[in-house]
This record gives sequence, structure tokens and C-alpha cells, in this order.
Amino acid sequence: MSELRRSTRTLTRRWWPVALAVPLGAVAGAGYAAVAHPTYAASSYVVVVPQGPGEGATAVNFAQAYGRLAGQPQVLAAAAAETGRTTAALAELVRGTTSPDAPVIEITGTGARPQEAVQAADAVAKSLVAFANTSSTATGVKLVPLAPAAEPDGPTSPSAQLDTAVGAAAGLLVGALVMMTRRGGRTESEAEVMPGAAPDTAPEPATPRPRTEAASEESGEPKEPAPARQPRQHRQSKAAKEPQDAGSGR
Repeated sequence: MSELRRSTRTLTRRWWPVALAVPLGAVAGAGYAAVAHPTYAASSYVVVVPQGPGEGATAVNFAQAYGRLAGQPQVLAAAAAETGRTTAALAELVRGTTSPDAPVIEITGTGARPQEAVQAADAVAKSLVAFANTSSTATGVKLVPLAPAAEPDGPTSPSAQLDTAVGAAAGLLVGALVMMTRRGGRTESEAEVMPGAAPDTAPEPATPRPRTEAASEESGEPKEPAPARQPRQHRQSKAAKEPQDAGSGR
């Protein structure tokens, strides 16, 4: 039981930033989803029809080109006058998408209410058809409305589930960064507290011994004791007697 408690304390001490940041991030995401203004989206469809037989590939290519022009000012000018918005404001509310294998253009409009999204999508689709058909003789294709926009049943954003998941992921990232920062600071402090290694001291050189002592140690013979050192006064008196002895010998 004590081992389990110790493991729990260790995990709590290490992972508490993540355990705290993930729920906070999820709550923040859910709060944003609750207070954010809803946005609705509606789509209108236009099809590109070739004027001659066997020109399906040409129609697909022109659909790609006209899909890119759906958000341009020359197309949005008439739609802006119909919806009562400026060209710049309408450009932020609509977008055109195409399919790589079908001559169909999807015009998607967004708005704070379902009716605004439908109005923006239908107005831009109508303006795109009028703009493209002015040059149908030269291009050999004609744009025809395929399906008008329908009112959406619910908002496309915010999404409570998506925003909560994004908030939890952001909390996980922040908690992991905090945990890594704390671990790095702890490692540096431990490195400062640890004492430095003592410098290596070179051994003192051995005092050379006379060869006689080394030879006697190797042979195992006992060493003769060194003669005792005589006092200085005794040496001087002995040196004075030596000349006298030499004179008497003569």
C-alpha cells in the first residue's frame, strides 16, 4: 500500500501541469463554443455545359477556371448590389469550389442567419452565370444554374465538440511545455549543488636509495648499521693530534 501511495505521489508531482492544463483547456473551448456567434452556410450549384459534342474535358477545365473567378470583383459587383453589401464584405462571405472530374461549381455563402447565407450563395451564382455567358460564343461553353441554395438546419460553427477537443489539445501542449521547463530547471539546480570532483594529485616521487641498500635488500643480507656521527668538537681534537703523531714518528 505504501508503494502504491509513493508511486501516486511521484506521478502527481511530475504530471500535475498536464493534469491541470487539459481540463482547463477543455473548459475554455466549451466556453468559447457557448458564447461565440453562430455562422450558417448554404451552397448553390452551377454546371458548365459544352456547346459541342465530345467536349466534356473542355467543360471540366472551364469549370475549374470559373470556380476561381467566383470570388473576384468583376463577378461580385452585381451580387453585392443585389444583397446590399460591399464587394469586399461579400468576398469574405462566399467561396467557389470545383470537382476535378465533374463540370460543377459549388458556390458557398455564409452568414449570421440562414437567410443571409442563402441570399449570398444564390446572388453570386446568378452573377457568375451572367458573367460567363457573355463570352459563351468564344469559349464554347455555357453556365446553367443546377440547384439553388437551401436553408441550413443548423450552424456550421461553433461546434461544441470540436472546440472542446481543440481546447483540451491546447491544454495538453501547454502542460507538457510547463513540465519540460520545470524538469530542465531542476536538472540545472542539481548540477549546481553537486560538488566538483577533487583534482587529481600527482604522487610524490620516491627518494632514490643507494645501490648498496638496494642490493642488500634484493639479496636478503642484513644491512650493517651506519657508524654513529661523532660530535664536531671531538673531530677537531682528533685532527689536531694527527700532526703531533706524525712529528713523533719522524
